[in-house]
Amino acid sequence: MATTSESDATPSTRRRPPGRRERVVFTTAAALIALYVIDDGLMHREPGTSAADHVSSMLVPLALLGGSVAWQRHARAGVRATLALVWGVLALTAGVADGVRHIAVDRFGGDDATALLAGVAGIVLLLLGVITLWRTRRLDEHVPRRLARRTLVGVGAAIVAFFVVLPMAFAIVGARKAREPVTAADLGRPHEEIELCTSDGLCLSGWYVPSRNGAAVIVFPGRSGPVDHARMLARNGYGALMLDRRGEGESEGDYSARGWGGEPDLRAALDFLSARPDVDAQRIGGLGLSVGGELLLQTAAHDPRLKAVVSEGAGQRSIKEQMHAPDAPSALRWLSPSTVETVATMVLTGRQPPEDLTELVGRIAPRAVLLIRAKDGNADEELNTVYLERAGEPKALWTLPTGGHTGGLDEDPAAYERRVIGFFDTELPLHN
Repeated sequence: MATTSESDATPSTRRRPPGRRERVVFTTAAALIALYVIDDGLMHREPGTSAADHVSSMLVPLALLGGSVAWQRHARAGVRATLALVWGVLALTAGVADGVRHIAVDRFGGDDATALLAGVAGIVLLLLGVITLWRTRRLDEHVPRRLARRTLVGVGAAIVAFFVVLPMAFAIVGARKAREPVTAADLGRPHEEIELCTSDGLCLSGWYVPSRNGAAVIVFPGRSGPVDHARMLARNGYGALMLDRRGEGESEGDYSARGWGGEPDLRAALDFLSARPDVDAQRIGGLGLSVGGELLLQTAAHDPRLKAVVSEGAGQRSIKEQMHAPDAPSALRWLSPSTVETVATMVLTGRQPPEDLTELVGRIAPRAVLLIRAKDGNADEELNTVYLERAGEPKALWTLPTGGHTGGLDEDPAAYERRVIGFFDTELPLHN
């Protein structure tokens, strides 16, 4: 009789709507997340941005939150637990990336309070999801059936987590990472602090070491990035312009880990160098690391003022490049976490993904490109072989046998300087 009673109760427990306490907890947590979304988009926007820049990043999450609250009131236990777990992961990610990290590296301010509340809401939702699953487990099933069912559920959950939840979390970090304070850097030579204005109305901050040989190189990203690369160039007589890209350092704008929308930053740098009396406008190059290299390749495809580009550690920026991944079967290239991450990034940034870099590199010729990748670097650096195939002459690919992502200069400073400076000496020659 006891077994029959438990068996009869368990299914009904799984089917009935949530209790009042569960509804209140979920709704309150959703309200805290919504408060953070509104605060981030309206009250504590990044300098140089407006509420109109954050329409999709506010309206879409708010609509999904409202839909989840309505659905949760009538859903089965498994659905309720899934909603709580998914929102818990995403809210906790936002709270750590935007709130905790900013307090740790800088100070308490901006939207940190609501970001922390969203993070707490995320923890509560994770606990709620686990408790809901635990209370509705089916103890009446035979052990083999229960084991098979849990295995299938576990595999399905892992697939959803890998292809949907984690990519969405990565997109949140990529669009909501708190900016770090700027620290002074020793460039080894006298330099000027500069401020540039982009065509879309942002003010960017950077440093410039004047040229001694009439040529200059944009080192990108700026002060938060390759200071040693700027020293190397300045030591060899080149002007070195280091620019904090939008959303980083003291530059205005929203942060984008993938660099979407960042081409105006480099065009502003080209405007600056083209007008410098110490620089020959026909001798301007670029040296970029990771997303900086990708943006330099993109800009060179559109702007002929960029005469030579060194790109180290370039990879993929969206599903567009993923579709050319060398080791993935053509029919399955879209079946990647990049698909969901691309869509989520579109929502959070309000931007379309940039043009396919595999198509852009072919437009740079006859200006020269030097691609650098590390054998042990990021997995998507394998795309450099595709970029090499698509690029016109002159072009070269240097595969570093050791070292990690964008670690070429640290791994072998002499060889790196010889190769990179030799490239610029050849491609940015003095004019008669």
